[in-house]
Amino acid sequence: MTIPKILGIIPARGGSKGIPRKNIKQIAGKPLISWTIEAALASQCLTSVIVSTDDAEIAGISKSAGASVPFLRPTDLATDHSPGTDPVMHALDFFPEMDYILLLQPTSPLRTNYDIDACIRFAMENHSKSVVSVCESQENPFWMFYMNESFKMSKLLDREEFSRRQDSPKTFSLNGSLYFSEVKYFREKKKFITEDTLAFLMSKERSVDIDDMIDWKLAETLLLERK
Repeated sequence: MTIPKILGIIPARGGSKGIPRKNIKQIAGKPLISWTIEAALASQCLTSVIVSTDDAEIAGISKSAGASVPFLRPTDLATDHSPGTDPVMHALDFFPEMDYILLLQPTSPLRTNYDIDACIRFAMENHSKSVVSVCESQENPFWMFYMNESFKMSKLLDREEFSRRQDSPKTFSLNGSLYFSEVKYFREKKKFITEDTLAFLMSKERSVDIDDMIDWKLAETLLLERK
């Protein structure tokens, strides 16, 4: 049996408006990106681990953590409006021998090497060309509301059969941690989530996706507890 070649790509641009220099800001004793690099390098399934960045300082820190930085990403692929898939397509041009890709966002520092390998094995066992990680939604959309300028509320999903919270079905959200795809399929679809994509379930405590300082504080607390 041929062992598939799987490229782990960690995207980390220099610009970050919410939390300045977020990707290399110290959290629980090390740069944020280092947590993802270390988990990826400990994986038994990934063939190579690279960081795609436009920033020389991020590149240096990533190399020190053990990742490969084979290029600096062009600035036009590192703007606030650059599609998230463009850096992946750019990286793949440097690795034509790869069969699969796994995108690992550095804003998910609680994801472990066990999550990475379990996701890949889940994809292989189910013969799936595309898998993304999810966790159970913290807020149920059947209990969410719109609010107009007069503060009047109306249900987002008005379903009478779910009039009680305990009757509502479980819902799941992307946790931003793992995006896996067959290379040929990704080049064809130019996206990770398609009609055939399967969901890989992760626990809530390993699904913190850092977007603001509240997320940051929660992630740091959980990382410190892990030590």
